[in-house]
Amino acid sequence: MRLPGLSLLKVGESPRPPTVAASERIYRILVADDNVDAAETLSILLQMDGDEVRTADNGADAFDLAGTFRPHAAFVDIGMPQLNGYEVAQLVCQQPWGESIRLVALTGWGQDDNKRQAQESGFDHHLTKPVDPNDLVALLQRLLADQREAG
Repeated sequence: MRLPGLSLLKVGESPRPPTVAASERIYRILVADDNVDAAETLSILLQMDGDEVRTADNGADAFDLAGTFRPHAAFVDIGMPQLNGYEVAQLVCQQPWGESIRLVALTGWGQDDNKRQAQESGFDHHLTKPVDPNDLVALLQRLLADQREAG
């Protein structure tokens, strides 16, 4: 299995950091999931695009990190300890600094009631795991492009 965007290096060749055009913006993205492997995998995928990513493995840390890191977008699992994803979204949306954060529920909970509750809690979008990485990156680009146009 290969991650998209990775290529093999020749012996003696060092990896180069991603190149970002002067007009492109590096985004800050928060990934919150109590499944540490899932959070790390998503973090690596997002970093491949050159974005700055921070992770949290519970809801309380996710909320605290959102307040200090001030991400442009956050992928938040619903079923986390301490605070669930719905509670994280509600708390973030109540903060003046949280109004501009694009919140995406990334969860195994995909029933209509879960989607409705995510929307009511303040999430901008709801994705049910497993998610195709290309779809996830495309959604992020759309959300952040909308944010850039609005701000």
